Amino acid sequence: MTKSELKPEPRPEAKPGAKPQPSHAPAAQAEMRVSDADREKIAELLRDAYAEGRLDADEHAERIEAAYAAKTFGDLAPLTRDLPARPLSFEKQPLGAAAPTPQPPARQESPAVVAIFGGASRKGRWRVGSHLKAFAAFGGVEIDLSDAVFESPEVEIVVMAMFGGVEVRVPENVSLQGGGVGLFGGFDVREQTAADPYAPVVRVKGLAMFGGCTAKPRRGKKLKEWVRRQLGTE
Repeated sequence: MTKSELKPEPRPEAKPGAKPQPSHAPAAQAEMRVSDADREKIAELLRDAYAEGRLDADEHAERIEAAYAAKTFGDLAPLTRDLPARPLSFEKQPLGAAAPTPQPPARQESPAVVAIFGGASRKGRWRVGSHLKAFAAFGGVEIDLSDAVFESPEVEIVVMAMFGGVEVRVPENVSLQGGGVGLFGGFDVREQTAADPYAPVVRVKGLAMFGGCTAKPRRGKKLKEWVRRQLGTE
């Protein structure tokens, strides 16, 4: 190929007074808006990186917060750029491919559940951290971790039941430990050890005075999303 063939053809000069043509170029991929499913995907990668010891607690918390606040793919991409996990892909699925049904994003909830002269429940798809408090006075509290997204390998639930009751249910594939004091009441934790040594551990403790607390596995419900503990990360 000769130099003359490599030489670009001259562009036609714009005529004086001609109006510029509007640009119809699509937005850059980094400027495209993200969905809740995209944010949740990155949050899952960050949880795994935290469990493997690639991120410390402060870095994990900072990036998780940034992931859920992200507006565009350009906001999400830097959060996992230095991690060996699969990178965020901007590629579209081929036409005709069945897109997976995205799960709703896990809710961010308060670490305390309180019921006074009434009832309170925490269930469904919500993000559970390392500590929870349940307080019931002349009322009842229900904490169901069956569909929760565990963000910590260990969850400690501190219970205070006074003339009331607290019920805790966990998936059948997590470890359940603990025990409390029943003063003119009952405190029953049905302990179990998960077959998976990396499965989360839920510890229930506290006091039931003129009331009761029960913690037990929910048969038929298995946890699918959690921070997997790795050997040597404790």
